Amino acid sequence: MGNLFSLDAWMMVWHYKDTFILGFLTTVQVSLISLLISLTLGLIFGLMATSNKLSLQAIARVYVEFIQNTPLLLQICFLYYALSFSGNGIGILASGIISIGLYHGAYMAEVIRAGIQSIHKGQFEAAQSQGFDYFGTMYYIILPQSIKIILPPMVNQVVNLVKNTSCLYIIGGTDLISLTYNFVTGASTGGAYGPAYLVCGLLFFVFCYPLSKLASNWENNLKKRDRMSSTAK
Repeated sequence: MGNLFSLDAWMMVWHYKDTFILGFLTTVQVSLISLLISLTLGLIFGLMATSNKLSLQAIARVYVEFIQNTPLLLQICFLYYALSFSGNGIGILASGIISIGLYHGAYMAEVIRAGIQSIHKGQFEAAQSQGFDYFGTMYYIILPQSIKIILPPMVNQVVNLVKNTSCLYIIGGTDLISLTYNFVTGASTGGAYGPAYLVCGLLFFVFCYPLSKLASNWENNLKKRDRMSSTAK
């Protein structure tokens, strides 16, 4: 890291700035698609976990426990090589996106499950007495009330998802971490470790900090609102 204050090292990073921009844009793309997958899976398995059917609860529990108790790196490697050897021809980014989506889908499912179960049982009973079926109860009654509980931890999961895109480096992706590593080890660009990794870190910070700040402010505002409501009572 002695070259952190080297003008030549910084000029080299600037000269190859397109490499870092490409890595950043790829990371954004991977994050957005993975987020869509994780939200979809989270909603499906979150609803399954809170259903009245034991079989659906068991399936959701197995998915969540297996995903949460095995490393993301292992899941990425397994899926990538499994798909490669199966002859499907799926690319590095696609397998990485699926892996990250599956991984964070388990955490999203737990967030949604906890949010739904935080709603008083009387709300479910009132909805049933009005003739709502399970999906109607969730859509019109339960989920709207649980949103304020679900959103802050969900945004934190989004931040974790963005940071976990760095794991694609293990299979040689074109994300920000992978391209930064290729840059600092390249034959013509190697050596500018300090500036390259600092720029990489700053780009992640620019992406993640607003999200983490949003989650923090959201949570604080909800706590203030709850305190005001309890004081008014």
